[in-house]
Amino acid sequence: MSRFKRGTKADSLAGFRADSPDTSHTAVPHGLLKAARKSGQLNLSGRGLTEVPQNVYRLNVDTPEEAKQNVSFGESDRWWEQSELTKLLLSSNQLTQLSDDITLLPGLTTLDLHDNQLSSLPGALGELQELQQLRLSHNQLTSLPVEMCTLKNLRSLTLQQNLLQSLPEDVGMLEKLTELDLSKNNLQGLPSSLGHLTCLQKLNLSHNKLSCLPDSLAQLISVKLLDCSNNQLTDVPASLSEMPVLEQIYLRHNKLRLLPKLTAPMLKELYVGNNQIEQLETEQLACLTAISLLELRDNKIKSLPEQITLMSTLTRLDLTNNDISTLPAALSLLPSLQVLLLEGNPLRGIRRDLLTKGTNELLKYLRGRIKEEPERADEGHTAMTLPSQAAVNVHNIRSLKLLVFSEKQASDIPGEIFDAAADQGVTTVNFSKNQLTSVPSRLLEFQSSVSDINLGFNRLTCCSPAICQLLQLMHIDLGNNQLSDLPPDMKNLTKLRSVTLNFNRFKSFPDILYHIVSLETVLLGNNQVGLVDPCGLQKMVHLTTLDLSNNDLLSIPPELGLCTSLRCLGLEGNPFRTPRAAIVTKGTDAVLEYLRSRIPS
Repeated sequence: MSRFKRGTKADSLAGFRADSPDTSHTAVPHGLLKAARKSGQLNLSGRGLTEVPQNVYRLNVDTPEEAKQNVSFGESDRWWEQSELTKLLLSSNQLTQLSDDITLLPGLTTLDLHDNQLSSLPGALGELQELQQLRLSHNQLTSLPVEMCTLKNLRSLTLQQNLLQSLPEDVGMLEKLTELDLSKNNLQGLPSSLGHLTCLQKLNLSHNKLSCLPDSLAQLISVKLLDCSNNQLTDVPASLSEMPVLEQIYLRHNKLRLLPKLTAPMLKELYVGNNQIEQLETEQLACLTAISLLELRDNKIKSLPEQITLMSTLTRLDLTNNDISTLPAALSLLPSLQVLLLEGNPLRGIRRDLLTKGTNELLKYLRGRIKEEPERADEGHTAMTLPSQAAVNVHNIRSLKLLVFSEKQASDIPGEIFDAAADQGVTTVNFSKNQLTSVPSRLLEFQSSVSDINLGFNRLTCCSPAICQLLQLMHIDLGNNQLSDLPPDMKNLTKLRSVTLNFNRFKSFPDILYHIVSLETVLLGNNQVGLVDPCGLQKMVHLTTLDLSNNDLLSIPPELGLCTSLRCLGLEGNPFRTPRAAIVTKGTDAVLEYLRSRIPS
């Protein structure tokens, strides 16, 4: 309600008096409303509102208060020329309901209600036919009104972190939708009409209770990213192969026993970690004709078939924490493989120090086991020699989004290298085995796309804060350098999954890593680490692999045993006395169990 009633004399001291307690949660500053009439935008986020004030709903209906008081207007204050409200931000309040009066704002294109306490929505929401963006995440919604399905112009709908158990059958009517986020709900099934969303590009179904996916998903002809992680899927419909532009599919943390057979022609990244896969079938591998990244970590795979060489486009293979005891020498014949992760496997016949030297050394060793090395195809047709005499594989940059300038012993990266990769959406950068003393600043040119960086085997003494701006980064290798600290802004890397810091000069576990909750793998072997914080490690709820071997740990805190997500804990080569070597050799589970038994009751 307005501060002044019609026909009463204005109180000249009103601006100096505090608002009365009973209106403090619903009052909207007069200046904000006035500005909103000019701009068409109103931001009321984080104001402790328990309900939307009536004068917000009636912003474009009622005559402004200043007009009622016969205030003279300048050219910039012509209220009768006001803009229709198009953007209303109400996030991070305490709203429990939305009034039908929302229909008084028919021009809204953006409505942000995320982070409130809404348990239901009015059907009147369906009358906002201009709405393009609707944010409803972090509420308590158990269902959606069917009227919402009439929002023909809606392009982005975010509903993550609610209590949804089902979707309206008519959800397929949202024909212009390009982004749909349904993660972290209680969905047990999906309507078949979901397949009618032919403009959809991103579909997030992670963290639900889905045991199967409808065949109609195959009709999503524009979807590039499909996330079904953290569900209860035992298989994936073969029809997903018909999705013509699907590039990334996440199936982590499900109940898959076999690698899905996916012949999707554009599929470049397949994430199936944390499942129950025991063996890889040749038929499934042969389907992945364009695959660049294959994540199989935290499964039960015992061996790799020789036919893995069929995956000629593979650049990154993550086999962390499986049951692999031997590697086929044919693995070394994968022409594009740059990163091979094998931590946490009971490998026999391969020295541990060889594993720490990186992928290139391991592949060289495997090639040496092939009696007659196959003749390599001449790469002259795909390589371009630049004035700096640096060979750049243009085919790898354009087709595989892979930029390699490795083993050149260079003190800096030639500008021509970056020029060749400009605007190519590079996802993987390998500048390892050079003489770099600082992180190349031009890496920032790839900040919208790069997810994997290898700067191992250089001479870095500090990690540039510029790295912290690469927000898509998921893997970084800084091993075999001269680092002793990491920049505090690394906490911004919320997608980071693995960090390699072996063979550096760290004297304690880098404090900033405790704050990167997404981390799954931390390799910190062969440093001078003398201290770890078990409480900090417990907060890293996704951490499954931790290598602290060959450091200066004089004692292992018993509370480390509470880090139950760990599947691979490397402690060999430290000077501690307990747990005894006999326990350490029994493996991670035995060590954690021993540590838990030492926690004072």
